[in-house]
This record gives sequence, structure tokens and C-alpha cells, in this order.
Amino acid sequence: MQPIDETQLFRKISVRILPVLMLAFFFSYVNRVNIGFAKLQMATDLHFSDAVYGLGAGIFFVGYFLLEVPSNIILHRVGARRWISRIMLSWGLLSCATIFVRTPMEFYVMRLLLGLAEAGFIPGAIYYMSQWYPAARRSRAWGVFYIALASSGMVGSLVSGSILHFMSGVGGLRGWQWLILCEGIPTLLLGVYIFFRMHDNIAGVSWLSDAEKRHLQTVLANENRDKIETGIGSLLFSGRIWTLIAIYFAFTMGLYAISFWMPTLVQRMGISNTLLIGALTAIPGACAIVCMVAMGYSAGRHNDRRWHLTAAYVMAAVGFALCVLWQRQPWLGVFALCIANMGVFSIPALFWGLPTAMLTGVAAAAGIAMINAIANLAGFVAPYLIGYLNTVTGRTDVALIVVGACLAIGALLVVLITRERRQTAQPVGSRA
Repeated sequence: MQPIDETQLFRKISVRILPVLMLAFFFSYVNRVNIGFAKLQMATDLHFSDAVYGLGAGIFFVGYFLLEVPSNIILHRVGARRWISRIMLSWGLLSCATIFVRTPMEFYVMRLLLGLAEAGFIPGAIYYMSQWYPAARRSRAWGVFYIALASSGMVGSLVSGSILHFMSGVGGLRGWQWLILCEGIPTLLLGVYIFFRMHDNIAGVSWLSDAEKRHLQTVLANENRDKIETGIGSLLFSGRIWTLIAIYFAFTMGLYAISFWMPTLVQRMGISNTLLIGALTAIPGACAIVCMVAMGYSAGRHNDRRWHLTAAYVMAAVGFALCVLWQRQPWLGVFALCIANMGVFSIPALFWGLPTAMLTGVAAAAGIAMINAIANLAGFVAPYLIGYLNTVTGRTDVALIVVGACLAIGALLVVLITRERRQTAQPVGSRA
């Protein structure tokens, strides 16, 4: 029997799986945070204070938290194709419906429903990819997948700024309404495509030979024998899982502080033109793409997640500290945002190698969802905290300092958990 060329095998898998998941991730994130750009007009039109906006932006994650774990368990049972398609269709419809919001309560309800609808997509995609890639190739695949996260900030900023600038008043709609509508409709179309084109498992695909299918199934089965198959309830009492949650919570604080407030931070540096704000906020996204690819490549080449992940957290914390120092200086402020973005966006692809190396089966699906769900409550805390402190103090520096401190704590926890795992569970000569 002719040996399987694994490079060719995983190239086939990546070409078929990654582009669709990346595009879905792109629209997921754009639909979630485009409210940050919409705020530049929406807050004035609807008379929303920073506190109202911050609560509305963050309440999304309450709904997200409530259904994240159940959603991923359902995905494990019914298959990724049906469930990811359902998620995208429901969040696309609700995202488009946000253009009808007029009062703070309507804003809160719509954001809560959007969180309920989108719950499960990201952990579902991560779990789905773990069913196709063994650990040795997973970090690189996730590194490519998470390019969609950084590119959504870069491309989304340019598109959002342009829509606000050029389309306000067209057809009787304000720019923020066009922004939400134009970025919600593609989600619906992609949801339909996924339903008809995504494959739930290795056995069902036609683009792999029988020999390639057997080889891939054997590789994954051998790897899963060394993981933990445990009850879902026991995850609640795992100290290691809660440490992972704390680490990812720190990342999420940084991610959504940037995502929901970066346009406002740039505006408060003295920039008023929405087109220029879009261009300037795209620069940190471009820098993040370069950094996350370089970090992923370096981590894979040196077989080291521990210090690369720690370095990403430290870089993000330093970036937030510099944002405080240079908050009134546009170009230095944008440079600080570049450093913060480079650190923050490099984290997730490196992080997810930790829990997926420990768990398998339904415990993996539930564990990934549990980490993502609880940690994403920071998506409520960060925008609400910043909005509240901005309203009370009229300043942004206190909240930015708190977020930077959380990221520094995250770096410390990474060192501690990876040292423990290396000492107790890793074979001699391997690195966390």
C-alpha cells in the first residue's frame, strides 16, 4: 500500500474547511462588534449615553453565556452542518433587525437575543476543527482560522467607516442602519451555503480517498486514547479548567475593550471624520494579522506555546498601558493600539491548544464551550465597565488600566498552568 502523504492530505482538508469557517468567523465577529462603529452615529441619533451603549454592547454576552454549552452539546449530537447553519441564519436575521431599535430597552433586548442566537458558533468551529486536525497540526490551522478575527477588525473598520461616511441618508436610512444591514445579509447567505456544502464527518466527504480517510481516522483515534473522557459535570470541579477560564477571561477583556471602544478611543484622540477613523482603526488590525501569523509560525517551529502565549499577554498589557500614556496623541495613540492589537489577537490560536490537548469526545465539546462561555462574560464586563467609568469620570484611563492589569494576570496564569502541566502530564522533552 502506498504511504499517505500527510502534507497533501492536510492541504486538502485546509482548502475545503478553513475558507468557509474563516468567512463565517469574519461575519460572526463583524456582526458582534460593528455596534462600535454604529455608536458614532447611533448614540447621537437615539440619545444613548456611554453607559447605555456599554450595557447594550455587553449584554450580548449574557445571552451568549446562557446557551453556549447547550449549543455545543447539541452540535456534537446533530452535526456541525445543521447546527452552525442554524446559528448563522438566526444571528443574521436578528442582526439585520437591529436597524429598527429606537429605545435603550429595545437595544438591550436585541443585543441579548443576538447573543442567544450566536451562542456556540466559535467553540463549535474550534471543536469541529479538532475532529479533522491532530494536535501537531491544530495550532497552525487555528492560526490561519484566527486571521479572520484580526482581518475583521481591519476590513470591517474600512468598510464600516466608508458606509457611515457615504451611505448616511440613502433610502431614508442613517449610516449606522446601512452598516448593520450590509454586514448582516452576507451572514444569511453563508448560513444557507454551509447547510448544503459543509460535511459533518470524515466518512461522508468525497474529496478524500478511502485510504486517506482511514489514515486520518487512525491518527485521530490514536491521539484521543491519551486524552480525558470524563463526565460533563466533573468539568465544573476541575481546577485546571477554571484556570483556563481565568486565562481566557483576561484575553476577552482585552479583545472587547479594543473591539467595542477602539473607534471611540480614536475619536477622542481628536479625529472626527468617520472615514479617517475607519482608516486609522484598520492599521492595528493589519499589524495584528502579521504578528499572529509570525507568532503561530514561531510557536509551531519551536514546539512552544508556553512562552509565546505569555509574550502575547504581556504585549497586550503593555499596549493598553501605552494607550493610557498617549490617549491624547493621535499617532502615538494608534501605535499603542497596534501593540495592544498585536498581543490580543495573537492569543486565541495559541491558547486553544491547551484545552484540546486535555479533553476528547463530548467532554471536549462541553469543555471548550464552558471555557468560551464563562470567559466571554468579560465581553459584558469590559464594554460596560469602560462605558460606566467614562460616564462617571469623563476619562478612559482608569478602565484601560484595569484591562491591562487583567492581561498581566493572564500572563502569570499561563506560566503557572503550563509549568504544572509540563511537570505532571507531559512526556520528557516536550514543551507546553
